[in-house]
Amino acid sequence: MGQVQDKVALITGAAAGIGAACAEALAAEGARVVLTDVDDARGEALATKLRAAGHQALYLHQDVVDEARWAEVIAAIEAQFGRLDVLVSNAGIAIMKPLLDMSLAEWRRQNAVNIDGVFLSVKYAIPAMRRAGGGSIIMMSSIAGIRGSAGLAGYSASKGAVRLFSKSVALECAGARDGIRCNSVHPGVIETDIWQKMPQGSPGGRNAPIDPRQLAANIVPLGEAGTAADIAAGVVFLASDVSRHMTGSELVIDGGSTAGRAGTMPR
Repeated sequence: MGQVQDKVALITGAAAGIGAACAEALAAEGARVVLTDVDDARGEALATKLRAAGHQALYLHQDVVDEARWAEVIAAIEAQFGRLDVLVSNAGIAIMKPLLDMSLAEWRRQNAVNIDGVFLSVKYAIPAMRRAGGGSIIMMSSIAGIRGSAGLAGYSASKGAVRLFSKSVALECAGARDGIRCNSVHPGVIETDIWQKMPQGSPGGRNAPIDPRQLAANIVPLGEAGTAADIAAGVVFLASDVSRHMTGSELVIDGGSTAGRAGTMPR
């Protein structure tokens, strides 16, 4: 317990799924957490739950592509807690459909949230972290940012951008000797609400949500989907001083998916 005691952590897209699990895990390990999202009802409910459990938690409405709001959020965090130590740049969306069926508007919307939102998070968090004497930036990418996937070309492009952006940020901060580390996290098939929200381009225009448990049973070497808590545990590690010598790295949590295909050795 207390891996991130008294650190101030900002988690974007924190109302549900992986973001909510990260907020809960960081709070349980002693962090003062700031949750942002566009889903005010769920975000405030989670902050209220955390406060009832004895944690310090603040919810703020935020659309991560709104640059003016970023300045306001950082100012609110410093006014409330005096510093910022950890950024979990988690907010993102996924659009699943064949490339030729994807509109330019969809491509731009996905990139706006998944790339522009991450860029803005770093641009506004780094000065606050420097004022605090250092910090840890954690960008939520995906195994789709490591390898290609049919039907996820746009999503893969955005998450691949996050992967390399994270490395470049890590090097800039290392060069500045500002005490800020930056790493990316790459979940595989994780059981969250995103599968129900993901627009799909199935034949005939039918929108049939994917069952992550069935998908994982078919393609994940360990045979099961991961949980949001699995990803949150990795985030706590990267946020803590235990990972003090890690920067520009990738933390892959995917049940073996990027390792290859599971099977028995031929005799």
